[in-house]
Amino acid sequence: MVLAGLLGLLIGSFLNVVIWRVPRGESVVSPPSACPGCGQRIAPRDNVPVLSWLLLRGRCRGCRQPISARYPLVELGTGLLFAAVAWRVGLSPALPAFLYLAAVSVALALIDLDVRRLPDAIVLPSIPVGLVLLAVASWGAGDWGAVGRGVIGAVALLVFYFLPNLVRAGSMGLGDVKLAGLLGLYLAWVGWSAFVVGAFAAFLFGGVVSLVLVAARRAGRRSKIPFGPFMLAGAAFGLVAGAPVASAYLSTLL
Repeated sequence: MVLAGLLGLLIGSFLNVVIWRVPRGESVVSPPSACPGCGQRIAPRDNVPVLSWLLLRGRCRGCRQPISARYPLVELGTGLLFAAVAWRVGLSPALPAFLYLAAVSVALALIDLDVRRLPDAIVLPSIPVGLVLLAVASWGAGDWGAVGRGVIGAVALLVFYFLPNLVRAGSMGLGDVKLAGLLGLYLAWVGWSAFVVGAFAAFLFGGVVSLVLVAARRAGRRSKIPFGPFMLAGAAFGLVAGAPVASAYLSTLL
């Protein structure tokens, strides 16, 4: 957990670059990070996750322009999320696959909140990468059936999200449709209980938050809100609690 958390801090620092540059079509490799105020490149000593921001008191070393607290929060949040995934999954062949999903989830959730878009540059490559990592996990566990189940889940959830567009164009964003393929892959790989609960939870979470926003007069009935974060939160809930929730529901029903 400690090693995963430290890795998450480093990945979180990179995700800050991804979150800012990918929606703008910029390279995440070059040029090196620089202060948007004075243009001074950020030195390695000022690029240590969380710690550098605290030592600099949230300001650029050169021009003293404030640096948003969001940067260390993303780093810290990613570190905690990686530690939580390591605690949940354990030191198993599946760990790299779920750490990858955690990193992608942080980037996509914040990008969708910022620009209301899920970039193909992140979503589309994540599907084959996730499939390869889960296949390696299945090989390590000797459970090849999980890979087939994951592929079926990916196709099923992708089709489910795309169907509303056949009734009314634009009902569901294509970014959400593609993300559904990635999440369906992971959910079904874990099991059908996780798949069903994770898919349903996305709409439940989205509906509850929408009602709260309408009640608080922060949104209207026709207001559009980014659905990607709810899909990711629902998938996380399904992966963690899908089996016990499904079991409790079925026992109550029967």
